[in-house]
Amino acid sequence: MKKFCGILFLGFLATLALLGWFGYQSYSTGFSAKAEPNQLEIFFARQLRYLAIPLENRRLRNPLPLTQELMKDARAHFADHCATCHANNGSGQTAIGKNVYPKAPDLRLRETQTMSDGELFFIIQNGIRFTAMPAWGTGDPAKDSGSWQLVHFIRHLPSLTEEELQEMKSLNPKTKKELEEEAMFEQFLQGDDAAAAGAGAHHH
Repeated sequence: MKKFCGILFLGFLATLALLGWFGYQSYSTGFSAKAEPNQLEIFFARQLRYLAIPLENRRLRNPLPLTQELMKDARAHFADHCATCHANNGSGQTAIGKNVYPKAPDLRLRETQTMSDGELFFIIQNGIRFTAMPAWGTGDPAKDSGSWQLVHFIRHLPSLTEEELQEMKSLNPKTKKELEEEAMFEQFLQGDDAAAAGAGAHHH
């Protein structure tokens, strides 16, 4: 009984020390999203993420066969929904990805690539609380082929080709300004002199 109480007390002290450390980190860096998580925080966050994914989910394997058509759909899906934060190549080097806390991870690296299909799917489905990662799931994993397609695409990121990157660039969401420029250019091609003058004034 005394041994059990001793272990419980040590656990309590460890918890207090951990809370104190997090408190100090918050005090020293404030609530700035520009701060970089230190290695201890990264370690605990990854352990908590791992434990938060049920064992049966971690064991799931991608049920979709890998085909060229699937990868084409997955590239379009990623370019339209994910690249704003993660970049087309998965590096996370975007205006949003670099300025959230924690930063968007480089999906090409070992830390992501060694995760199981089920873990990747679970994160896409449910998001990660207290980060910028939203939940994209439909509610029924058995019917969510889009998320399983993304799992295949994430696996492919380390070997993404320049041709594929160019294709994805054309599929990225466009700003209102970009859409207006495209509309003016289309009018110019159709012989609209007023649009041509507007386009010329914008670019020069």
